[in-house]
Amino acid sequence: MIEIIKAVVLGIVEGITEFLPISSTGHLYLVDEFVRLNESTAFINMFMVVIQLGAILAVVALYFNKLNPWARNKQVIERNQTWSLWFKVIVAVLPSIVIGLPANDWLEANLTSWQVIATTLIVYGILFIVIENYNRTRTAKLTNLNQLSYKTAILIGIFQILSMVPGTSRSGATILGAILIGASRYVATEFSFFLAIPTMFGASLLKVAKYFVNGNTFTGGQLVVLLTGVVVSFIVAYLSIKFLLAYIRNNNFKAFGWYRIVIGIVVVIYFGLIR
Repeated sequence: MIEIIKAVVLGIVEGITEFLPISSTGHLYLVDEFVRLNESTAFINMFMVVIQLGAILAVVALYFNKLNPWARNKQVIERNQTWSLWFKVIVAVLPSIVIGLPANDWLEANLTSWQVIATTLIVYGILFIVIENYNRTRTAKLTNLNQLSYKTAILIGIFQILSMVPGTSRSGATILGAILIGASRYVATEFSFFLAIPTMFGASLLKVAKYFVNGNTFTGGQLVVLLTGVVVSFIVAYLSIKFLLAYIRNNNFKAFGWYRIVIGIVVVIYFGLIR
């Protein structure tokens, strides 16, 4: 029972932090110090990635009609726009496949440390503040997803590669990149959500495949723990996405920048001085 409670806690953390630009990896790394599953390292590493499936399904549930080209209520032009959006998402994920995938194992082995996580949390927190200050006198060029070109999509995809460094935040990197390119906060955030679907689904499948290839299996208890984490992350991510979309209608990302800096300092204090 205690392992299920831990899975609930980790699912809550994943659901809150996956789409907010504050780094789910950084938070899970910190929370894992206090709420560590009593399982093998291989299972824990797989669990931390696969619970993202819940967050993916939250995006699909919220945007099902918008992402469904076969929706009956759509006119021909709307279906074409939906297909175009999907093609742009596929183009945007290519850099992560071509460049990021081959480097994934090396990055996990060499950059998963509290020093790296604290640094990226703080650096990107500062970047959010600096870029939002810079944007005060700029007008967004892209205020609608349909205005997003394939060139812009692939540039955002290149920014997503940066998120492979722990503590960066996939949503944070893509949102910052899109804003720098000229997208509005809302467009940048929505495209970040959609880009997460193939990216995180692929990462989860890859992690599960590696888990089994390395000779690991699931026990009944482990499967319950994993499913609990996925379901909880779905529910919490659903609410988190709705909160973020409502928040950015009238606010910028500076608060998230300051929050990242504070969490980065907490990581430094805990791992560098207390632990």
